[in-house]
Amino acid sequence: MPSSGQILRNPETGDTYEFLETARDTNGERVAMKITLHSAGEQVPDHFHALQDEHFEVVSGHLTVLLDGKKRALGPGERILLPKNKAHNHYNAGNDPVVFIQSVTPALDFDYLLENIIGLTIDGKMPGGKAGLIQELVTLRYLDSKSYLAHIPLGLQKFLMNVVGPAGRLFGYRAIYKKYSGIEK
Repeated sequence: MPSSGQILRNPETGDTYEFLETARDTNGERVAMKITLHSAGEQVPDHFHALQDEHFEVVSGHLTVLLDGKKRALGPGERILLPKNKAHNHYNAGNDPVVFIQSVTPALDFDYLLENIIGLTIDGKMPGGKAGLIQELVTLRYLDSKSYLAHIPLGLQKFLMNVVGPAGRLFGYRAIYKKYSGIEK
């Protein structure tokens, strides 16, 4: 279960994620994290969140943000809002680490999602940051924090998550694993 002060470390990249506030701390209002990215380049494909806004404030280094097809580099003290239903991405484009505060509103189960991504990575089930199609579709189907890929038709993604997602659960896939978060979804 995510908790304030908890630090998750990605062993493949050295990136760290420190929970400043969890959904439980804020009665579901938001999740806030201090993130240090040592790794360079996009870690996830361009995507959008159906129900959540993301807020970023750079502490040190430079964070590259893609929003509405435009790239922008943010430096220390700069902030940006990535609104729900807008395709976006964010990453470290340089050789030096970037440190930033990320808040997600409303929280839903975003903190659990992050806990599970790092847990799966540690267990070798997300090589190169990729979970695999079945895991992705189970996650899409059963998480409250609905996120979708920007370059695949939404109808196709929803169809696949509703067909493959339940089948994946029969084979033991979960959106949230008890092993990593103390609950299962």
